[in-house]
Amino acid sequence: MSGSAVVKGAKGTKGTLHRFFSRGRWEAVAMTLIGGGIFMLVQPFSIDLYSYSFVTILAGTVGFVVVSHFPE
Repeated sequence: MSGSAVVKGAKGTKGTLHRFFSRGRWEAVAMTLIGGGIFMLVQPFSIDLYSYSFVTILAGTVGFVVVSHFPE
């Protein structure tokens, strides 16, 4: 139960930072980035999108790993 003792400041910086670094929003951003990278990989329209698809998928994956350590 060490993670359950979270300081909840009503108007302090800890409350604002806690809300900003909450896991749900950033997980959605990381998953959208991964999905966009997969779309870039399989689309037949642009070679430029294809060339940046691996970097996009990698950035989304690294972002997801980092975000998974954020508080809920």
